[in-house]
Amino acid sequence: MVASAAPIAAPRVLADLLPASSRAAAIARDAVLVLAGAGAVGASAQVAFTIPQISPVPFVLTTFTVLLVGAAFGPLRAGLTLGLYLAAGAAGVPWFTEGTSGYAMPTFGYIIGFLAAAVAVGFLAKRGGDRTVLKTVGLMVVGNVIMYAFGVPYLAVALDMSAAQALDAGMIPFLAGDFVKLVFAALLLPGTWWAVNKFRSAE
Repeated sequence: MVASAAPIAAPRVLADLLPASSRAAAIARDAVLVLAGAGAVGASAQVAFTIPQISPVPFVLTTFTVLLVGAAFGPLRAGLTLGLYLAAGAAGVPWFTEGTSGYAMPTFGYIIGFLAAAVAVGFLAKRGGDRTVLKTVGLMVVGNVIMYAFGVPYLAVALDMSAAQALDAGMIPFLAGDFVKLVFAALLLPGTWWAVNKFRSAE
């Protein structure tokens, strides 16, 4: 009797779609993803501008990239990716916003929040949180709340602001942009899964 082949596990996050024929190949694939993801976060951090009259915190593309990395990579890969980004930047790699590095900046709390948010979003995505528009909206809201939960208090302490001042400077000006990113992600992630499932069902 010929043993039947073991069923192929369904992908739980988008990165799982990348093939790996062995344990070693999977480790190599994940290492490449972590390095590429950290590089993508660093590159997106250079798409930034600051309006001092509104906030000392720059308007950046990084938040969107972080949330996409979390959803696409899952919690472990995303945690390693953002952990690398944080550690290397703190150690001197100039890939924080506008080519900065180190940890002596009032916005460092947001970078810590990136790590926590990516892991949380990856955890939810691994459980199907990016498969529908409504679930993706919830997933993105959670990620943004976590970023602000780290970034705003850190900003308040670093600049000796009251809670209201920190919210006015570190969160309120960014909500409109967050909404635009949320809408885009809510279309992009479920749309990608729809295309993947359509392709797989046609095989």
